Amino acid sequence: MKLNIGCGSLATETHVNLDIVPYEGVDVIADLNHTPFPFKDDSFDEVVCNHVLAHLNSFHKTVMEIIRITRDGGTLRVFASYFPSSKWFGDPDHKIPFGWRTFDGYTKIVGRPKIYEKWKLVRNSTNYGAGFPLVMEKRWFVFSSFRVLKWIGFFINLFPSIYDMFFCHWLPASEVCFILRVDKKRLDVGPIARRDVV
Repeated sequence: MKLNIGCGSLATETHVNLDIVPYEGVDVIADLNHTPFPFKDDSFDEVVCNHVLAHLNSFHKTVMEIIRITRDGGTLRVFASYFPSSKWFGDPDHKIPFGWRTFDGYTKIVGRPKIYEKWKLVRNSTNYGAGFPLVMEKRWFVFSSFRVLKWIGFFINLFPSIYDMFFCHWLPASEVCFILRVDKKRLDVGPIARRDVV
């Protein structure tokens, strides 16, 4: 079963569609700022968040709830406006900025860690002690939906970290996209992870 969070008017027949507004095709009406979400543990094989997470109050609480309702090995697909772009700062309802490293505090390091990644494993505390319950399968930038500008995205994605660090404010992409896999074996459910984080 698949869940489409914050579907708006883009409900699909292949997903359980959730939104705070009762648009046509919405199956579940819920405010995601209130937890827990109205689903049992391990309910979904895939969760899609299409331009919704930036509108919520707490990134951490939302991510942990999505992990709770997703089966181990399930997929999380996130699409968000990139923070330097007018698509992000031009929307007064946006609360959480999204960048290339937004999920770094939640993702397991696969392969041989670099020096920075070894430091992150020990020192990074932005996930409030949640462990590393996500595996980054893929992430990329979308520069523009206009055909004449799409080719710029190809070059940006050749060296995305360099672009994100040095050039994103000069030539901002419009979206940043993530495909992540839930790995609950790396989830720390101790008191730090369970605490109510605003």
